[in-house]
Amino acid sequence: MSTPDNPYVLLTPGPLSTTVGVRTAMLRDWCTWDDDYNHIVQDIRERLVALAAPAGPGDYTAVLMQGSGTFCVEAALGTVIPAFGKLLVLANGAYGERMALIAKRLGIRHEVLRFEETDALDPARLAETLRADRAITHVALVHCETTTGILNPLAAIASVVKTAGKRLIVDAMSSFGGIPLDAGALGVDVLISSANKCIQGVPGFGFVICRTHVLAACEGNARSLALDLYDQWRTMERDHGKWRFTSPTHVVRAFATALDELDAEGGVPARHARMCANHRELVSGMTALRFRCLLGERLQSPIITSFLEPAEPWYTFDAFYAELKRRGFVIYPGKVSRASTFRIGTIGDVHPSTFHGFIEAVRESISALSAAPLLPSRG
Repeated sequence: MSTPDNPYVLLTPGPLSTTVGVRTAMLRDWCTWDDDYNHIVQDIRERLVALAAPAGPGDYTAVLMQGSGTFCVEAALGTVIPAFGKLLVLANGAYGERMALIAKRLGIRHEVLRFEETDALDPARLAETLRADRAITHVALVHCETTTGILNPLAAIASVVKTAGKRLIVDAMSSFGGIPLDAGALGVDVLISSANKCIQGVPGFGFVICRTHVLAACEGNARSLALDLYDQWRTMERDHGKWRFTSPTHVVRAFATALDELDAEGGVPARHARMCANHRELVSGMTALRFRCLLGERLQSPIITSFLEPAEPWYTFDAFYAELKRRGFVIYPGKVSRASTFRIGTIGDVHPSTFHGFIEAVRESISALSAAPLLPSRG
């Protein structure tokens, strides 16, 4: 819950609420040239590969990149896809559309296969598109599309892509470290995520986990100096964890602590179980207060949930947000284009008891905004 030095809980998809241990890890300064620091970087890289390919990490490598997750998406697309390549972006939300925009800005030949924001990506339509356009070399998708909270069918999509002999790029920004997956078993070529998501670090860098032989063939592809993923990887390999340009040292050390805490919790399966329990507590409580989820449970991830805004005289998002923040909780505005929604994240250092408290705060907020008596508690 909130404390004097941390006055509210972030119920968002990242940045998110972190532990005292992660925040404390940032109290020491580090030198980017020093072996002690670079050993931390190398250890993080190895642990990320082991998380991504638990059955056998052999052919994968991890590259850390300064900036937000979008920096890493742009670095991956701009480096992995050669001048003669053609990208197919699967989009059912804002973050799929952002990948298409990156491709456009970088001058990458691409097509976009669009789906409704409340529909999962369809492997059958993907297969048809790949049969019709043999020029496509790479396929990119968002695993958990936090526009809505939808969890796309990664295994089925990966099977189609691999059968067609194409490269697969997965934006696993909001899912990696919280939803079990095996990149090797799925045949993922490039997987992208960020420090401040399910592993519960703080913002400042992201990472790309890539098949080593794929990345090794990318020299000269990059459309950017700062976002040259190949050159960043080559430097980290040659100089044993050194970054090309100034790295976010405090954030990197905090992330190492976050990885330790993930291990202590029981790894990805245990964290996934906690997130699912958070989601159940949230939906049960909100449903009892007459809020409705945007998505059906079959499509819903345990990362973030979109709720339809109530058609009530007392409700505006800004007022509702302010009341909840006053009570120690911060939520997210909606991002769906065809529905009025708000979103609540269930990742970070939050637990089912957090959401029991949150539901009480929602009850109190409704009462304050509507000048009505408190709705009955679930007890």
